[in-house]
Amino acid sequence: MSEAVSLHDAPWLTSGATARVLALLNDGGEEARVVGGAVRNALLRLPFGDIDIATTALPDEVVRRAAAAGIKSVPTGIAHGTVTLIADGQPFEVTTLREDVETFGRRARVAFGRDWQRDAQRRDFTLNGLSVDAAGVVHDHVGGLADIAARRVRFIGDPDRRIAEDYLRILRFFRFHAAYGVGELDRAGYLACIRGREGLSELSAERIGMEMRKLLIAGNALEAIVAMRDGGLLLPIVLGVAYPQTLARMIGIERLRGLPPDPMLRLAALAVAVTEDVRRLGARLRLTNGEVKMLDSMGHRWWRLGGMDEATAQRRLYRLGEVRFRDRVMLAWARAGEDADIGYWQNLLALPDRWAVPTFPLKAADFIARGFTAGPALGHVLSLAEDAWLGAGFPMDAASLTAIADQTVARFARDHKL
Repeated sequence: MSEAVSLHDAPWLTSGATARVLALLNDGGEEARVVGGAVRNALLRLPFGDIDIATTALPDEVVRRAAAAGIKSVPTGIAHGTVTLIADGQPFEVTTLREDVETFGRRARVAFGRDWQRDAQRRDFTLNGLSVDAAGVVHDHVGGLADIAARRVRFIGDPDRRIAEDYLRILRFFRFHAAYGVGELDRAGYLACIRGREGLSELSAERIGMEMRKLLIAGNALEAIVAMRDGGLLLPIVLGVAYPQTLARMIGIERLRGLPPDPMLRLAALAVAVTEDVRRLGARLRLTNGEVKMLDSMGHRWWRLGGMDEATAQRRLYRLGEVRFRDRVMLAWARAGEDADIGYWQNLLALPDRWAVPTFPLKAADFIARGFTAGPALGHVLSLAEDAWLGAGFPMDAASLTAIADQTVARFARDHKL
């Protein structure tokens, strides 16, 4: 049915590239509507990115019309009825209406259709099952408008069946609740997720990792994570001990410092106590090399950052660099507990602002002049000299540097019996 709700005053819908694509497809007995996240977010007055369109026109017809109008088409998923149109530089994923013609196990055989209600009933959640036509009229065949008004995330139809179609919907249920829900989770959906949790093992690491990144930065991420833990759904994801209280403190630190949510900072707080945890998470969530390195640096002896004096903190900053230093301090602060000295941690995080990290002034030439040649020994003596320079408090005067260089050479000769 169609509810008395309209987006007729939405400029993104009534003008520009979106209106052009809809007009192209709303002709010759065919109909097209914007569907999914753009409709949901427009009704919630939230920003949105991609605009997806559903149509009664078959994929070949969509391609033909686009070519006639001078619009580029890309067959991104044509076997499933999806063509991407690029109008005025903006991509639109256009998908022909579909309906289940046979279901068996966790799969369904689908066919192209012309029934908007049956197409909507194949989607995951009611707030994602809305569509809006070119005139701005919102069509609701699944009760999505009421759930948007209540900020409730609810599966369309039978939750167990929706989950069995794609077990990723378990994570999406918690992610959408974290992003859009208010109050308690829909009980029927929550219980279905618990019943279907063994299906999480069938999902690829890439898909799980993508959903977890999005979930962790959502507005109510903590509540969703706690619900997942309570339902036995978090262990199959992190494959180890989880620390929601540390995550709560990390979120609080981000907000105190005015920082945007960071999925890796939050993941570290939730599941990284030692560096061994990072290897497990990296494989389970298919993290990038950069993400693994970030987590590994954060998890490396973070507990040594508590109670440091200024000189020790400067040495840590020098070794780690500003970004890694601040990340590790953030994790150490989050793990310090409720009684953490806020002033101490804030002062530590401000160290890069009040102290410029110096550059090690001794060079290879200084040691070549003292009899070394290029090779491993030269690299070793430079490393020893740098350690001595740090220990001396980063001196820059010539006398101190000469003494450090001479003492390092003498130590190297003694250690190697030269």
